[in-house]
Amino acid sequence: MNASYFAGWLVFRCLFVTYFRTRYLNPERVPLRGPAILAANHASFLDPPLVGCGLSRAMNYLARESLFRFPLTGSVLRSWNAVPVDRDGGGAGGLKAILDRLLAGGAIILFPEGTRTRDGKLQPARAGIGLTVIKSTAPVVPVHVFGTYRAFGRHLRFPRPHRVAVKYGRPLFFATLRAEAQACSKPRLKEIYQQVADEIMTAIAALEPHEDKEIFP
Repeated sequence: MNASYFAGWLVFRCLFVTYFRTRYLNPERVPLRGPAILAANHASFLDPPLVGCGLSRAMNYLARESLFRFPLTGSVLRSWNAVPVDRDGGGAGGLKAILDRLLAGGAIILFPEGTRTRDGKLQPARAGIGLTVIKSTAPVVPVHVFGTYRAFGRHLRFPRPHRVAVKYGRPLFFATLRAEAQACSKPRLKEIYQQVADEIMTAIAALEPHEDKEIFP
């Protein structure tokens, strides 16, 4: 972590631990070095820093390209390893930037659902993350975030002090599908992208809440 990233990490970490009484489970499942994709459900603007603050390694984040147009904001975002993407996050430039970070040995947080849930429930995965996974060699760590919809979902203007938690799953590798994608037809390739995305969402859903309801609301 550079100094700016560590300062931001420390501020957010203190906020999550005190205001939201955050609990992190199994962060040791995330590789400490080398490329990695963390795939999490998305219920709130809190999710990206929340997932990253549970880890001792620096993460790469997606941020709207328009935010980089402002000198101060752009400088801070770059120091926090933010990757500029278009509004939908599906442009060729954004994909290349993500793959470049992975190729350089970085870890990045992605959201298979593509956007925040409107009702607090898990949404179907979009094929975009499948494309990213197939074009990279990085393991995929499923991550389930709990409580952030109640804490700061779409329906809230300000964050509430509701307890939140993050559970990290075991890495997925997709070696068989990556090998098949090297020589399959275009229709099958599209199926593979969606299949990977669906398997990731299944793994996220399988990260069941802890028995302690005080930890997992």
